Amino acid sequence: MKSNPLLLIALTLGLIMASAPVQADTLKMPPTITANDVKPNLPQPYIVKKDDTLWDIADYFFKDPWKWLKIWERNLYITNPDLIYPGNEIWFDGTRIKQGGLTTVSPRPQVVIKPVERIDGVVDSSIMLAALERQDFISADEIEGMGYVLDSRDERINYGVNDHIYLRLQQSAKQGDLFDVFRTADEVRDPNSGDVAGVLVEHLGQVRVDSNADGVYRGLVVKGFEEISRGDRLKPAKVIDPKIVPSTPDQKLSGNVMYIRNNAKEAGQNQVIGISLGITNGVKPGTALSIYKAGRVVEDKVTGEDVRLPLEKIGRLLVLVPQDRASIALVTSSTQAINIGDAILSYKP
Repeated sequence: MKSNPLLLIALTLGLIMASAPVQADTLKMPPTITANDVKPNLPQPYIVKKDDTLWDIADYFFKDPWKWLKIWERNLYITNPDLIYPGNEIWFDGTRIKQGGLTTVSPRPQVVIKPVERIDGVVDSSIMLAALERQDFISADEIEGMGYVLDSRDERINYGVNDHIYLRLQQSAKQGDLFDVFRTADEVRDPNSGDVAGVLVEHLGQVRVDSNADGVYRGLVVKGFEEISRGDRLKPAKVIDPKIVPSTPDQKLSGNVMYIRNNAKEAGQNQVIGISLGITNGVKPGTALSIYKAGRVVEDKVTGEDVRLPLEKIGRLLVLVPQDRASIALVTSSTQAINIGDAILSYKP
């Protein structure tokens, strides 16, 4: 707290009285406080702030802050700065002026109960960036792209970084536009219905448009992951956010693993898989989900009945690219092999 104005006034009065005689009516105490002395329509309570003085508090409540003398003399507990702390609530009741009128309330700790929420850390950006740069998940009607690689200046068959190539585009482009060069890889099918949910494509590199000459575009290969050839398809370069922060979906989601990269039988940490949850389910880039292994069916030796064991959690994943009814995701952790058909859940069963 700042210095107490009451103490300063007392010291000043002491010095004056010590130096010269004072007539009885020289020092006049403020008249009796009434409700009219309080500022009208005053928001209450007053919250004590760091470095507040008694004068600051009086100036908040009263039209004439000098009348604080009459108030404080009826509220001796509040004249001690050690008994006033930041966060205290001070109320003034004009109907209780004779009793002091002031009431203080000290803040008390409050317990806030919230549901437990798992917060995953940011995924290793280098692994995620490689997964996003080198592949994409597109709908079946996008596999033709919006153009293709026509040829190169020196008639070579394969091209890489810094090679100058020619492009044919179905839509106009301007200098500086970037395109991903891709080839289709695998169709991702729903294991239950057999329907094509999307197509996984491999990115071979990235090309930048330099100019246009009668419908043939000149381009420069600025990134290369694999050799680029004539006929490879083009699509507008995808903007990649390398800092995808995991988020937990608000609703309960239930799906399954429907695809493993390269048509492998098993997947593990840092591998790309396809899941049967998409945009229509509320999935977005960064959605974090859990992977569960279905329990085995065992025979109960006591009853002779077949009993299915509970689901067991075996990993976590992060959605990279969602389509309407499916998504590709990166396995961020796993404790055992992941197989097609394993359950994908947003909740603990």
